[in-house]
Amino acid sequence: MLRIVFAAAAVIILLWLLARTYHMVLVLLFALVLAIVINTPVARLETKGIKRGWAALIVFGAIAIALALIGWLVVPKVMEQLRTLIANLPGYAAVLQDKMSKLQEAFPDLDGKPGNNSLDPANWLPSISEAINRLTNFSLTVLQSVLLLIIFFSLVVYAVVNPKPLLEIYFSLFPPHKRDRAATAYANASVMLTGWLKSNLIGGVISGIATTIVLSLLGVPGAWVWGALALFSELIPRLGFYISAVPPTLVALSISNTTALWVGIFFIAMDEIMADVVMPQIRSNAMNIHPVSILFLVMAFGAAFGFIGILLATPMAAIIKAYYEEFYMHHQAPDPDWKERIQRAVSGGK
Repeated sequence: MLRIVFAAAAVIILLWLLARTYHMVLVLLFALVLAIVINTPVARLETKGIKRGWAALIVFGAIAIALALIGWLVVPKVMEQLRTLIANLPGYAAVLQDKMSKLQEAFPDLDGKPGNNSLDPANWLPSISEAINRLTNFSLTVLQSVLLLIIFFSLVVYAVVNPKPLLEIYFSLFPPHKRDRAATAYANASVMLTGWLKSNLIGGVISGIATTIVLSLLGVPGAWVWGALALFSELIPRLGFYISAVPPTLVALSISNTTALWVGIFFIAMDEIMADVVMPQIRSNAMNIHPVSILFLVMAFGAAFGFIGILLATPMAAIIKAYYEEFYMHHQAPDPDWKERIQRAVSGGK
């Protein structure tokens, strides 16, 4: 009876810890996913006789050089347009205030309180004490985010440089007669995760180029800035839409209502096409996973775990598929009529 009580207490404590720290567990999982992806080129260099430490240094150095090269090509243009945008912010704000004032004049009952000019951007500004409080909270949030980012990248680096202890823990979870299957499932998941990263980069490039071209044609200032923002926001499923769409739409609103309307239509159309058509197909081809599975897991993980869940959804689809095929499908007896049976089902059972 005493053992049952202690076991129940241990389970309750474990569940309580998971409930309190599940965000950190998800961050750890995402770090391990990136480590598995980066491990692929490191392992290839290691097979050529290069020690693992040097191989990891070469790969991380190549990533840093690639990012620096992109920055050298793109950042000067982005910074030039960003300085122009910042210099013109007072003018944009004045135009927006004028448009809001005209909107309130046309619809005086819009705010529900006579004499309360809630549409005036000046009324949106907080008091000095409130602004200081918000600035302090924002600074603490930024500091916490920076520390978390440092820890995150440290996890990735340590997992890539010395993965053997982690793999020992991984294989110890399986009985000896199933460890070969565990190794095969891990290898298959690694291949699919590499395809996931490639598909995200391809989607980001497509979004960035499309945004830069369309906003340039519409005459929106800072098209390169918004293109770079769209490139990186594509790596954030669903939430990236708001990051990339809202700022250029507000800038376009300061030019004309028609321009803002077309910018909004473009971002809505691009988000729907990229999220529901292009990216699932790219990920499907790169990872050999059906788009329905990817979209379902994005919705399910987003509902369960929020932002981090959305980031982890597609990698988890790869991992689930790899282990399902290796540990379940291989246990089934061979079915010589498998393809014909599926084709009959597609044809309506005929």
